[in-house]
Amino acid sequence: MEILGIDIGGSGMKGAIVDSVTGEMLTERFRIPTPASRKPKAMAKVVKQIVDHFNHKGPVGVGFPTIIKHGVCKSPGNLDISWMNVNVKELFSEATGLPVSVINDAGAAGYATMNYGVGKDKQGFVIMITIGTGLGSGAFFNGELIPNFELGQIPYKKYDKIETWAAASAREREGLSIKKWAKRFNVFLELVELLVCPDLIILGGGTSKYFEDFKKYITIDTPVIPAELRNHAGIIGAAAAALHEMPQD
Repeated sequence: MEILGIDIGGSGMKGAIVDSVTGEMLTERFRIPTPASRKPKAMAKVVKQIVDHFNHKGPVGVGFPTIIKHGVCKSPGNLDISWMNVNVKELFSEATGLPVSVINDAGAAGYATMNYGVGKDKQGFVIMITIGTGLGSGAFFNGELIPNFELGQIPYKKYDKIETWAAASAREREGLSIKKWAKRFNVFLELVELLVCPDLIILGGGTSKYFEDFKKYITIDTPVIPAELRNHAGIIGAAAAALHEMPQD
């Protein structure tokens, strides 16, 4: 089945048509910058623009960059505070006139990686970390998603959450070298290892393509590997998650 997968990030909203069986992207990725306001109506309009770009008439899967519970936003994350308690599923469905499924973006990226990428057939407790505007995380036990595992929200020192200090956006904002940023990211991984003791950590998001440049600064005992799907994982996983939510015959 062909499903439109949309990956919503703090800087861009990206979509593509995906074969939900194979995980293959059937079109080029189409990207629109995230509206500066990061408010619900403005972002719903962009979702509609992405749907219209592909002239898509079928189901839509959306990876959303914060906690989603039964379709409802339970934390504004890096978006505007007006997202709090918004039914994102209903908002996007009304904007597009199509059936929309919504999943946390890191969960979507993990879903893709665990079904089509390096995480396939990996057993035990696997954590997917997406490095971008924030630090998203998806947790899987024997391949099954544990929703809303938001490790980037851990408070750290003077920061309300550690992702403010250790995400890729912090490196860009403060002009940090790869080494200085990687040491911060390693502190985050040390906390992850201490708190949940995973069997494997998979890194996704745009920064994961620089893994060879910063892996020497990662000192935790848990194996850490990059996700092969990288920036496409959110799109592919959102589409796969939409298929998973559809009623089965």
